[in-house]
Amino acid sequence: MSKSLVAYFSASGVTKKVAERLNEVVQGNLFEIVPEQPYTSADLNWTNSKSRSSVEMNDKSFRPAVKEKISDMGEYDIIYLGFPIWWYVEPRIVDTFLDGVALEGKTVIPFATSGGSGVENAAAHLKELYPAADWRPGKLLRRGNAAAWAKTL
Repeated sequence: MSKSLVAYFSASGVTKKVAERLNEVVQGNLFEIVPEQPYTSADLNWTNSKSRSSVEMNDKSFRPAVKEKISDMGEYDIIYLGFPIWWYVEPRIVDTFLDGVALEGKTVIPFATSGGSGVENAAAHLKELYPAADWRPGKLLRRGNAAAWAKTL
């Protein structure tokens, strides 16, 4: 039987709720990608070009520090990777997380939350950055549809 990890980054709590609901169905281990320096409301103000999130997203090489790394990816076969959509892709902190893990032989299924953007650009971007993983199609989720989607996988 495959062992699953539901890894997620949540800036406002929305993605966290979706990840928790998804994990109820897949019954994996839950891991929150936590920034070393928490994001404030001002940091997340996408209308301010000098806000922390804007500065990070404008630099493709930027990797915000994470508080904790996953201890052993070797035990997981399937990784459900959750995040909010920022500037049509995943937040840079998700890249920080992925840079630190071996993805060879892993099936990775992205899921995202968003107020209006789809997950397609993020999924394509992740596949381009981390080609060693077996990427599956991503899904834009809300708490209410997370369980139904998980049951179809």
